Amino acid sequence: MTDKPTRRDLMKPVQLLGLAFGAALFAGIVTLISMGFFQQRQDGQSGHALLVGLIVAGITFIVVLVGLALMLLVVDPAQVTKQVDRPVLYDSDRHAQDDTTPDASASGEGPAPRR
Repeated sequence: MTDKPTRRDLMKPVQLLGLAFGAALFAGIVTLISMGFFQQRQDGQSGHALLVGLIVAGITFIVVLVGLALMLLVVDPAQVTKQVDRPVLYDSDRHAQDDTTPDASASGEGPAPRR
């Protein structure tokens, strides 16, 4: 067995579904509370609030599930255990090229004259 973590090790499918379900539950409860489901309402209003709450919860579940899955695909499992000792958005190829080529301004030479 290898020491490299796999995508499945990074986040188990049960955790992914649990996070999406938790977000959907939260969105559904907030929708029900904001629409007055737990208050004394007229006959048709509580059914409408329940329907809207379920729709919002379903949409939230799908959006969070797809969003987390797409963000998980961005992570390279081989890079998870590596220690990062430079800025994340720093271009390493450009840095290596700058170190090998001498800088014209540092050597005292100005730009080449135009003809």
